Amino acid sequence: MDLLTLLFIAFALGIDAFAVSLSTGAYLVKADRRQTFRMSFHFGLFQALMPVLGWAAGTGFADMIEAVDHWVAFTLLGIVGGRMVWNSFHGEANDVLKDITRGWSLISLSVATSIDALAVGLSLSLIRVDIAVPAIVIGLVAGLMSLIGIRLGERVSGRFGTHMEFVGGVVLILIGARIVFEHIS
Repeated sequence: MDLLTLLFIAFALGIDAFAVSLSTGAYLVKADRRQTFRMSFHFGLFQALMPVLGWAAGTGFADMIEAVDHWVAFTLLGIVGGRMVWNSFHGEANDVLKDITRGWSLISLSVATSIDALAVGLSLSLIRVDIAVPAIVIGLVAGLMSLIGIRLGERVSGRFGTHMEFVGGVVLILIGARIVFEHIS
């Protein structure tokens, strides 16, 4: 596989991570270095590991993955996005998601944004492409796109203020809906 093709694949896979990071940066308003590192690292790590898992699974596991992957991504993004929307209306007293760059929220977002990479890894196994270099490139590109997304999100939140928590939640839900729509159609 040539480098240009690999970069296009990595960029396409990193778009969801970028969009979620953009929403997260806006939600957090001012992400510190740890939050930025955690999100970028986890998104990059999961984007790198999922193609390896898909590649290792081979063809026997493909039908099971394709049947539910979009619903898993939608559910995870819907839960986190729904909580952000809820918090935007109910203020600090009910703020369940103060820092979504930690714990289960981060894991859920990492899995949800990297499900497609699992299918890419499976596809690469079918055309007998060695997975090491693609996995590294996909992970690095996703991590970089996440870093850029968080920083841009911070700038957006400065312009739009407290409404960004609501917008960020809606964006996560819409990303999940888009994933389902793409798999169904």
